Amino acid sequence: MSIKVTLVVSDFSGGGAVRAFLLGQVLKKLNYEIECVGFTFGKELYAIPPEGMRIYAEEGYKYPKLFKPAKKILKKIDGDIIYAVKPKPTSFGISLIKKIFARRPLLLDMDDWELSWYGGDEWKYHPTPKQLYRDIFKKDAALRYPDHPLYVKWMESLVEKADAVTIDTDFLKKRFGGVYLPNGKDTEMFDPAKYDAEASRARYGLSGCRILMFPGAPRPHKGVEDVLKALDLLEQPDLRLVIVGGSPYDDYDDKLMQRWGRWIIKLPRCPVEVMPEVVAAAHVVVVPQRDDLAARAQFPLKLTDGMAMAKPVLSTKVGDIPEILDETGYLVEPGSPELLAEKILGIFQHLDEANEKGQKARERCVKYYSVYTMSAILSELIANL
Repeated sequence: MSIKVTLVVSDFSGGGAVRAFLLGQVLKKLNYEIECVGFTFGKELYAIPPEGMRIYAEEGYKYPKLFKPAKKILKKIDGDIIYAVKPKPTSFGISLIKKIFARRPLLLDMDDWELSWYGGDEWKYHPTPKQLYRDIFKKDAALRYPDHPLYVKWMESLVEKADAVTIDTDFLKKRFGGVYLPNGKDTEMFDPAKYDAEASRARYGLSGCRILMFPGAPRPHKGVEDVLKALDLLEQPDLRLVIVGGSPYDDYDDKLMQRWGRWIIKLPRCPVEVMPEVVAAAHVVVVPQRDDLAARAQFPLKLTDGMAMAKPVLSTKVGDIPEILDETGYLVEPGSPELLAEKILGIFQHLDEANEKGQKARERCVKYYSVYTMSAILSELIANL
């Protein structure tokens, strides 16, 4: 009889879905039965689920309307093991309730420092009685939002209640403990030998261009603006920044297009099974993280996109990135369009050498950041529960 793992996702329309689907892929390789359950607080899924992965989603609302779908989610969490993704009320909170009543082992995965989005340890909540009343009872009251930083702070204080914790950066390890589980890649699926770069460029309308690729959703801390400023400095008409997917959160993509539309080519979201062909079209994968709290706590999944596909990876000296690449990529100081421009120029001037470095990056990815490495870590962790 197979063991079932229920992955509990705080918001399928948020970035946590990507990590949840990756964990699901890893667990499937260990022959566990997998189901992802959770809420959607947006109009569309943030990421397309991998082929064959079961998804159960309830529409999310503000409190108190959220309690009704939350009861349905509780019933759907029927795995032998519960795996909550992110320490949020809508994933870890609801999983803790299920753990207490069903007596099931509970794992918690953390791939971000959630409080970093609100200023980290600097964030405090000391309302006056009048403000507290407003925050609870007004129509658009702040405390009716499930992701309010007060609730996130409470959830982070309960991390030790999980039977095991997985994290993906040294920053999170130092802050919360847990077992290191990298943001890996299926290196058999992401295998450059299976794809022709020129054919991929032709398929996606990129022929005749030198392609810098950012295979994800731009956000201010991800530094895409710095690459676009670097392209302004270089003024080389055949250079393009290809953005894959885009952000569902706000109009940030539109603002980038308004200012730098001449450099940007946007490709739509695609299933993980199609991503290798898309990344194959890149000459260089760019991961230009800025140095802020959110970025320091992250393992950018775009790194292993580029590494697995043997692409030259251009990134910044932020968080774990230098250690992840370990001299198999190109690094500059964060927030410096001038340094990015200089490095982009150098990469294309010595592209054969850059591609050799990309091949070494793939070898490193296969060894340390593959789903098989992740499977070995999770297998041992679950065996010890």
